[in-house]
Amino acid sequence: MKESALMRSIQVALSKDPDIRLFRNNVGVLQDVNGQHVRYGLCQGSSDLIGWTTITVTPSMVGKRIAVFTAQEVKTDAGRPSKEQTAFIEAVKRSGGIAGIVRTIEQAEQLCYANK
Repeated sequence: MKESALMRSIQVALSKDPDIRLFRNNVGVLQDVNGQHVRYGLCQGSSDLIGWTTITVTPSMVGKRIAVFTAQEVKTDAGRPSKEQTAFIEAVKRSGGIAGIVRTIEQAEQLCYANK
């Protein structure tokens, strides 16, 4: 399966859970009609799928529900993350977010559900 098809399959599978929202994050640069370079996307190295996973905080934390920043870098079996992508994932994890490289729908689900 191509990476784009895998990514779409992951989005469809995880969209069935109302507590998970992941959006496609295209990153790049283009030239506008005036010749100016316009950068788009979250940042260089940011993950393919960006969003949140809602979790319920334990009663000792007042039982409040919160949204946890979630980043999934989608790769095929042969795909390898860039240094920037790996650094982004590690920064999200260090900051308390949910992040990782996923190669299957099951891995994408596990990444979110293991943290709910």
